[in-house]
Amino acid sequence: MWSTGVLSLPESLNLHRDQQRSGRGSESGYTQGELRTLEQSLLATRVGSIAELSDLVSRAMHHLQPLHIKNSSNGTPVHQKSSTMTVHWEPEALYTLCYFMHCPQMEWENPNVEPSKVTLHTERPFIVLPPLMEWIRVAVAHTEHRRSFSVDSDDVRQAARLLLPGVDCEPRQVKAEDCFCATRKLDAASTEAKFLQDLGFRMLNCGRTDLVKQAVNLLGPDGINSMSEQGMTPLMYACVRGDEAMVQMLLDAGADINSEVPSTVNKHPSVYPETRQGTPLTFAVLHGHVPVVQLLLDNGANVEGALQDGAENYTETPLQLAAAAGNFELVSLLLDRGADPMVGTLCRNGISSSPLGDMTSFSLAAAHGHRNVFRRLLSQSEKDKGDVMSLEEILAEGSEPGEKRLAPHTNGGGTLRTGKAKLRALREAMYHSAEHGHVDITIDIRSLGVPWTLHTWLETLRTCFMQHRRPLIQGLLKDFSCIKEDEYTEEIITHGLPLMFQILRTSKNEVISQQLSVIFTQCYGPFPIPKLTEIKKKQTSRLDPHFLNNKEMSDVTFLVEGKPFYAHKVLLFTASPRFKSLLQNRPAAENTCIEISHVKYSIFHLIMQYLYCGGTETLHIRNTEVMELLSAAKFFQLEALQRHCEIICSKNITTETCVDLYKHAKFLGALELTAFIEGYFLKNMVLLIELENFKQLLFEPCPPESPSPCPGVCTDILHDLEKTLATRIHSIHLSTSKGSVV
Repeated sequence: MWSTGVLSLPESLNLHRDQQRSGRGSESGYTQGELRTLEQSLLATRVGSIAELSDLVSRAMHHLQPLHIKNSSNGTPVHQKSSTMTVHWEPEALYTLCYFMHCPQMEWENPNVEPSKVTLHTERPFIVLPPLMEWIRVAVAHTEHRRSFSVDSDDVRQAARLLLPGVDCEPRQVKAEDCFCATRKLDAASTEAKFLQDLGFRMLNCGRTDLVKQAVNLLGPDGINSMSEQGMTPLMYACVRGDEAMVQMLLDAGADINSEVPSTVNKHPSVYPETRQGTPLTFAVLHGHVPVVQLLLDNGANVEGALQDGAENYTETPLQLAAAAGNFELVSLLLDRGADPMVGTLCRNGISSSPLGDMTSFSLAAAHGHRNVFRRLLSQSEKDKGDVMSLEEILAEGSEPGEKRLAPHTNGGGTLRTGKAKLRALREAMYHSAEHGHVDITIDIRSLGVPWTLHTWLETLRTCFMQHRRPLIQGLLKDFSCIKEDEYTEEIITHGLPLMFQILRTSKNEVISQQLSVIFTQCYGPFPIPKLTEIKKKQTSRLDPHFLNNKEMSDVTFLVEGKPFYAHKVLLFTASPRFKSLLQNRPAAENTCIEISHVKYSIFHLIMQYLYCGGTETLHIRNTEVMELLSAAKFFQLEALQRHCEIICSKNITTETCVDLYKHAKFLGALELTAFIEGYFLKNMVLLIELENFKQLLFEPCPPESPSPCPGVCTDILHDLEKTLATRIHSIHLSTSKGSVV
């Protein structure tokens, strides 16, 4: 596929322009047209065959390489045709590149359409594949980093990691043959020394112990402890291969058993960041060679790798690597030799470290779900603790990480510090096991007395719910009371409540429902439900109560239950928008008669009494009438009277009447009363969950033919309760001014 004009070469790679500027012409062997064709080749994003790709790469490298090799002082080409500076492509690299450039994402929808008319499909992962020049540039950069003359398959895969987002190519691994790197820009003597050193490494890596003496003579002034450009010694390479005989021979020849991969790149520019400060024991553990690990430990290898006593650790110890890999045999061996499971890795900058970023062996085993390894670490810790205070004793004293410690000379000062460090390590391990869904390890840590945090509890509950582990769900819900209220964060609203209400919806288990009711009541808190307040609304006009239902001077008559009720337009017209709409467009000269249905005469009388008296002080409302009066006040849009009825309902609410009262309030759209009843539900949910009508309200949607005044209201109750509880938690537990809660 050739370029359609969308892609263009960058200034540094424009061969046609470079030829014009340099004045080179026919002596280069290429015409203007051939250079233009080469530019188009560099812009190719797809090839049809390995032969085509090989030809394109060969021509591109022939022209790009002399331009790439510049003198650092003046930028002029150096040794443009020198074969010693040529980077060539291995056949495996070309096959790998052909695979990526033959990607089917760029296939045409219709092969008969010209390339210039092709439109790419937006739903495909790569809108435009990288051009060939980018593949060459990035792959060659990885080759140069290795100080190599040949682009291999792994260099192309590393280029794919950068050029094709989402492609899963693992980072380059440490290989024994990586020690054979050709170093550029060396004089003859240095090149000879480097060649001899590479030959020495090659002789040692072939596995023949009879060549050790000859190989050591070739390695240079450091002899058996010479390092390759990756900072690796022969002993480290032997440990990577697991060659026990070679390891023993190198040790007998005087190899440093505790040598470290340098952290700097000044002398060893190709050191992999992941291998810094690695020791022979580190590499043997990393590759799981138990006999080699045993041999190294028997010969005095530091069981903690590069870690020195009292120093901060910025790399993984052998025990950490074995715990992360879940190698029980290696973990046991290292522990028996004195490895400390409490050692953690700090951030490399050494400036700051997060509370949950220490990653001890406990955390690594827990994060990877190696339960048997975790228990082995724990048993060793218990065996070595001696007179160390137990976790239960520390928790009983209320000693938490970060609190004031005892003075060192005080009896138990060091003991207390050790116990605190163990508590911190186990809390961190609990966090990682919960994050990665390893419930059994989390429960094991909890059984030791390590307190829950809200996050670890929620993540563990979520995993148990997804795995349908009902007994563990019940145990976790029962344990919620152990979480202190001062640990409540926004997470309980954003993640906790949706999860718990989802469990309540789907479980239909009485024990779980009862436990969730306890949690909801606890979260709602001991404070009373916010009271409803009267609406102080002054009537714009009023008449003497003498004119109530008085035919004298009345100009409007309401017919309620077949009985007339006399009123006055001057009062009703401004009473509410509903009355105004009833009186509009009616003749003003004659007495108007308006029929009112669905309202009892006694209730309508209370409505008029409220209007003529200008308030609720003179109203005598029976309990049997309050809901009907509320409905009528809602219909006639009398907000103050409606609120007064809601207040009466809130004062008379009981466990027997709350469900019916809620249905009526929900049906009428009385939002304030509905919110109050939802608060009543949450505050008394432990008692209500035992009542059949309340359970029916929660779990059984009302059928369409139900005589209830609010069919279908049951389907929203759990969602509404969740919102009400979230608002309550935010106002009580998350508000900075708790004293303002009413």
